Amino acid sequence: MSSAHAIPCILMRGGTSKGPYFRSHDLPADPDQRDRVLLALMGSPDSRQIDGIGGADTLTSKVAIVGPSERPGVDVDYLFAQVSVDQPIVDTAPSCGNMLSGVGPFAIETGMVPPAGDETRVVIFNVNTGSRIEAIVQTPDGTVRYDGAVAIDGVPGTAAEIRLNFLDIVGSKTGALLPTGKTRETIDGVEATLIDVSVPMMILRSQDLGKTGYETPAELDADTAFFARLDALRLEAGRRMGLGDVSGMVVPKVAMLAAPQGDAAIAARYFVPHKTHAAMAVTGGLCIASACALEGTVAEGLARLPANPKDQIVVEHPSGIFEIALSTTGEGASTSVSGGVVRTARKLMSGHVHVPAALFAQAS
Repeated sequence: MSSAHAIPCILMRGGTSKGPYFRSHDLPADPDQRDRVLLALMGSPDSRQIDGIGGADTLTSKVAIVGPSERPGVDVDYLFAQVSVDQPIVDTAPSCGNMLSGVGPFAIETGMVPPAGDETRVVIFNVNTGSRIEAIVQTPDGTVRYDGAVAIDGVPGTAAEIRLNFLDIVGSKTGALLPTGKTRETIDGVEATLIDVSVPMMILRSQDLGKTGYETPAELDADTAFFARLDALRLEAGRRMGLGDVSGMVVPKVAMLAAPQGDAAIAARYFVPHKTHAAMAVTGGLCIASACALEGTVAEGLARLPANPKDQIVVEHPSGIFEIALSTTGEGASTSVSGGVVRTARKLMSGHVHVPAALFAQAS
């Protein structure tokens, strides 16, 4: 008997992230056993992930698990897993909108969804957040097209457009846009907006943290005192948002805002949460855009909103800009109904990843 178990997967870049995509039935059904398998195949915990396929970075230590859905009007279910690089932790509390970019192509590649003309619509249920997303994938000639003319900041070159329309974005984890009922509150002397649109988030002004908001990720990551303070604020934010003790979780995420330097609506630095994102997460961008559109948040006085509220809200980030089309009814973000973004993805490799067979033989 072989000492290794082979698991079919496709390694893909999804937006500005990268990781393996699996069919749900190819992984253990028991969550604890599944997480042990994911840690082993990614090579965690180890700062280099040398004994696995992880990329030794939070943006490249991500996993997408996809399976056919039994929900009415939904094609596939998507579970995202953030695998810690240097700790034995697999977190399925948050979602990842960048990895979501590859779910539609993966579903078509694996036969879960048949191609339908030049564009194929894939309706995805995000298990992490209980929300639906419509992905529009380019499928000329009945196959997924990856090459194209769309550029997204944070990724070199161009690729085919994948449009993501987020249909259920308010209250992803807490059930409310503003979990505490306040647009702005003070945590340890720092004003914050605690908001939940696609992902629970604590949003702060950079000037209140002694920063400009234009620092590079490397500059911010080198400031250990800054991150210690940020995490203390985040722990209290998680408690107030009803998430309990979030010390071992990656939600709520954190963003700090500044006035834009260019023609964007806002400048932002997004934290994941113990490291600065090199670009901008899709879910984070949706949350920040909603905070900009809502009166009374910490974004007020910093954000420059378009004259037409249905225009795209542009967020400056360390790698460039990120455009969000936020659709609302009524006043502000309190009645946000959907958000749309354009992403790209690319299939990098398909085959099998090997893990010790004993992991599949272990009892739950």
